[in-house]
Amino acid sequence: MALTDSNVLKLAPEAGTPAYRSAPHNIEAEQSLLGAILVNNDAFYRVSDFLEPKHYFEPLHQTIYETAGSLIRMGKIATPVTLKTFLPADTDVGGMTIGQYLARLAAEATTIINAQDYGRTVYDLALRRDLIGIGEDMVNVAYDAPVDFAPRAQIEDAERRLYELAESGRYDGGFQKFSQALAVAVDLAAKAFQRDGKLSGISTGMRDLDNKMGGLQHSDLIIVAGRPGMGKTSLATNIAYNVAKAYVAELQADGTMKAANGGVIGFFSCEMSADQLATRIVSERTGISSSHIRRGGITEADFDKIREVSIELQSLPFYVDATGGLSIAQLMARARRLKRQKGLDLLVIDYIQLLSGSGKRSDNRVQEITEITTSLKALAKELNVPVIALSQLSRQVESREDKRPQLSDLRESGSIEQDADVVLFVYREEYYLAMKEPRPGTPEHEKWRLDMDLAFGKAEVIIGKQRHGPTGTVDLAFEASVTRFSDLAPDTQMPARSNNDY
Repeated sequence: MALTDSNVLKLAPEAGTPAYRSAPHNIEAEQSLLGAILVNNDAFYRVSDFLEPKHYFEPLHQTIYETAGSLIRMGKIATPVTLKTFLPADTDVGGMTIGQYLARLAAEATTIINAQDYGRTVYDLALRRDLIGIGEDMVNVAYDAPVDFAPRAQIEDAERRLYELAESGRYDGGFQKFSQALAVAVDLAAKAFQRDGKLSGISTGMRDLDNKMGGLQHSDLIIVAGRPGMGKTSLATNIAYNVAKAYVAELQADGTMKAANGGVIGFFSCEMSADQLATRIVSERTGISSSHIRRGGITEADFDKIREVSIELQSLPFYVDATGGLSIAQLMARARRLKRQKGLDLLVIDYIQLLSGSGKRSDNRVQEITEITTSLKALAKELNVPVIALSQLSRQVESREDKRPQLSDLRESGSIEQDADVVLFVYREEYYLAMKEPRPGTPEHEKWRLDMDLAFGKAEVIIGKQRHGPTGTVDLAFEASVTRFSDLAPDTQMPARSNNDY
């Protein structure tokens, strides 16, 4: 487009004046795109799903694009004649009136076929300017940082802004042909057929739970909830270990490694320290009570078991972050960093109520939890991994005769229930029965013993919500001394009960 002679406003900085570099821009591309829109309004729809007025470098072009877009969306025609009515009449564009400039844009417009290419050029240059802005802010803040603003906080803030920019920096969205989605679905089915257990998702290592859920699905937010003592942390830890243990990497065509089975684990342990979490896993794998390990009440044979298991665990792709008081923004930044540096196939957060919102401390905890769960769901989609987030239940469970949890028992439940793809409740009848032992020798005590026999070593995982499949209950075995969940064996194979178990 030849809008560069002396009669046209010099929109780009003049040669010789700046002693510094001007921000990346392409005035000719902006003019060509606007001209194409004025000649054929269909050009607007080719770029409007990704291009906004703010992406134009020249303020006048921002105004023209925004005004033209408003007219077109109202079903009116945007031409130099109709447009100039809504623009300041006294605008001087290099000696031309606004009407003359619009007519010049339309007269020298390129074909509509090139509109999308020009739109992408304008968009990419706007992204470069945003990158420069982030870089300048980083430098300025680093020079004049407030006393209470730690360097680590600045790094996490910069990472957040960069990822937000990366997430918005796309023009490949919008509608796709159904056949493309169908091809992806068939590919998923083929991979599920080849994978262990014939699952579409990542196996939890527990047969009955996998059968009900089809494994852990990519981009799903899975809430595991329960009252204290039910074993929700144990269930999440068991699943994480099983996934890491099954990890098999596969070399991709682009040279990167991808999990063919199992996966790389990122575990945010907001409640327990890293060594406490490690002790739990060692206890589960060796069958030695964690209390015995901590107190040193173990034999030489036990220590040999612990050493062997420790050697095995060192090779697992299992990464733990035990930082307390994390904000959701910090958690997201660290998860992205792990995905970039080590890979990531499953993220576990223990637990939601120990996280804080990204803003200043809010008196409205429900709004803060809403931000957290919405962000976790967005993170699951962005990283394309399942996210298991643990959650507390409200005390109203304890006031009911049947203490099996329901969706309404979730603390600050509105957003948790809404954002979750799957909600799992952990419930152990044995835990509640043990606290209600009648006086020995009474008929009630004999009935209590029978009930305890039935409930001994068993747990229920109640699927309260599942977008992709049925709800219902999965029965699992639970060994409280080593906090281990596993598939429930037939009654003939269940371990014998002894008086010491009560």
